[in-house]
Amino acid sequence: MIVVESYPAAVVMCVITMLCWGSWANTQKLASREWRFQLFYWDYAIGVFLLALVLAFTLGSNGSGGRSFLADLRQADDGWLVSAFLGGVIFNLSNLLLVAAIDIAGMAVAFPVGVGLALCLGVVTTYLATREGDARRLALGVAAILIAIILDALAYRRLASSGQSTSVKGIVISVAAGLLMGWFYSFVARAIGHIDSATKVLEAGKLSPYTAIVLFSAGVLLSNFLWNSIMMIKPLTGAPVPFRDYFDKGNLRLHSIGVLGGVIWNIGMSFNIIASTAADPAVSYGLGQGATMIGALWGVFVWKEFQGAPRGTNKLLGAMFLFYLIGLGILVASRR
Repeated sequence: MIVVESYPAAVVMCVITMLCWGSWANTQKLASREWRFQLFYWDYAIGVFLLALVLAFTLGSNGSGGRSFLADLRQADDGWLVSAFLGGVIFNLSNLLLVAAIDIAGMAVAFPVGVGLALCLGVVTTYLATREGDARRLALGVAAILIAIILDALAYRRLASSGQSTSVKGIVISVAAGLLMGWFYSFVARAIGHIDSATKVLEAGKLSPYTAIVLFSAGVLLSNFLWNSIMMIKPLTGAPVPFRDYFDKGNLRLHSIGVLGGVIWNIGMSFNIIASTAADPAVSYGLGQGATMIGALWGVFVWKEFQGAPRGTNKLLGAMFLFYLIGLGILVASRR
């Protein structure tokens, strides 16, 4: 398999993760103009899994480090396979809630609140699982990002005073998504074996990053039959979504948008996991979740979700972006 050994290269890959994780939801915004987000999400889950397979049989099966994908899959302990798969199941429920929050409150709220909270919890849980990274700096970075989350929530509340429709439900769902999303990464990180820097030998019984991504993505796709089916039958807003609409209302363009969204998101996830072999997993996850800032930028400047907000709101949004940048900078510097 291809192994990343350079820390600067790992940081670049985490920046790409940040761009992908912060931008994939634009595909949902585009598709939701024509059909419900639950229908979009079936194609999204397919895109996530397809990208994982492509990487496993290309980058994951070539190169001089570790084991090839199929060889790694055969030798893996069942417990670590289940751990990576469970990470996908947990993520999928949290991401569905995030998608629902985007549908209700927009990207500029759902990302800073939901994904920002997931960032904070994910850094903590990943650190506790791996004990890698400088704990004090990680704590400072998390504190700065929590301040940014609070500032964004305050800015969203100001929309109501300008006569625009706001929903407490959007904030609540974002928080629920963040609480769940903060746990999934540690299940995947624990399943990945250590690669000896001198011999390039991968720890026996555990998974290569590429195998972990496939098991994670399988968890996303298969759990979709449970989580998304519930979301269609008992949606958080609006009427139930008939399953036949996926075939009756879908067309090649709409399905392609959904698959593209899943591919973009999983490019980010894959780069993040692969980079974690050279960067501390907590740092890798935390920097990747800088997607909160990218998603908020899309929501504020492209989708104009705060257009017409009262005076002073822009200052709150500017402070939010500043604290996110400070927090992310501290996380990058927290590697031992």
